[in-house]
Amino acid sequence: MITLHDIHKYYRTGDQPLHVLKGVDLHIREGELVAIMGSSGSGKSTLLNILGVLDSFDRGTYTLAGQAIGNLSETDSARLRNRLLGFVFQSFNLLPFKNAAENVALPLYYQGVGRKERNYRAEKFLDMVGLSDRKTFMPNQLSGGQKQRVAIARALVAGPKVILADEPTGALDSKTTQEIMALLKEIHSRGNTLIIVTHEQDVANQTERQIILKDGMVATSHTQPQAA
Repeated sequence: MITLHDIHKYYRTGDQPLHVLKGVDLHIREGELVAIMGSSGSGKSTLLNILGVLDSFDRGTYTLAGQAIGNLSETDSARLRNRLLGFVFQSFNLLPFKNAAENVALPLYYQGVGRKERNYRAEKFLDMVGLSDRKTFMPNQLSGGQKQRVAIARALVAGPKVILADEPTGALDSKTTQEIMALLKEIHSRGNTLIIVTHEQDVANQTERQIILKDGMVATSHTQPQAA
């Protein structure tokens, strides 16, 4: 599903370019549940942005669902994201002036899906994450866990092949974290490829494989037979 070979990324902030990713090799199979870990500054967020076609890379090759990802235009990148990828963020990234159902329906709007079908699918996915009774609630009327459920429904609504979750439990308490992880594992069991960037070991322990980044490179990658 995802193959990275010798990926390098530089940021040019001053006189000296900052070498953030230093030859990342990575293969993620279709339907896999993976955690990406590493200390602050290890390159986790940069790697996730490249995987999500939100950022470019300077050297190497990236293949996503059989398609080579190179210097795509912003239009082509957006089209690819809409078709293949769903995103879940630590800060939820819900639009404050749209209700839960409208937030979930947003990716379908960008795909040109009609209003009636958008509403139907949004309500179906809100029901799947246990929030059918909150569809008209605005984000400021929802708890952190409920906001993250809305964000997960939004990530799923367009039928992506890969879900990228950036610290999806980082703003949640431990009980809500376990509820969100149970939901993510249920989604994974339906066949989605799921990549979770996290600094929380107990979250990573619930995945099938942990990929550890250190100093911009993959330090270790190990499977976990005990993961449920």
